[in-house]
Amino acid sequence: MSESHLFAGFQSHERWLREAIIEARKAADMGEVPVGAVVVRDNRIIGRGHNQVEALKDPTAHAEVLAIGAASGQGESWRLDDSTLYVTLEPCTMCSGAMLLARVSRVVFGASDPRAGAVASTARLLEGNPYHHGVEIVGGILAEECGAILKDFFRDKR
Repeated sequence: MSESHLFAGFQSHERWLREAIIEARKAADMGEVPVGAVVVRDNRIIGRGHNQVEALKDPTAHAEVLAIGAASGQGESWRLDDSTLYVTLEPCTMCSGAMLLARVSRVVFGASDPRAGAVASTARLLEGNPYHHGVEIVGGILAEECGAILKDFFRDKR
């Protein structure tokens, strides 16, 4: 793969992750942990989500799960083959499971989560999974910006 093609892919990842950052800011404005996600297929957003655990009083209302749910209702099938989930924070165990069940093809995340990240930090649940569904993993895109949103949120909470 040429270097220019890799850079073009990086620019595309940045573009869509910036959309997820918009979602994370919506969560912060609601007093939620600022994590945002978008699902992209065929170069368009088909699902958006931001954390709404407190607002919905639902521990499963993570940005990724809400974005996957929104995207799954967009087509003829709930399967999200050939789609990419962009999320500002490395997904947890639950969200990794949701990606596998929805058949998301790729996940691109910003900041790592050394405490609960289940894609690369504490576990690698998407690799060698029992569903035999391969998920491409791209991490660290806009990591500093995504991490700063979280740090600022928790600093302000204290």
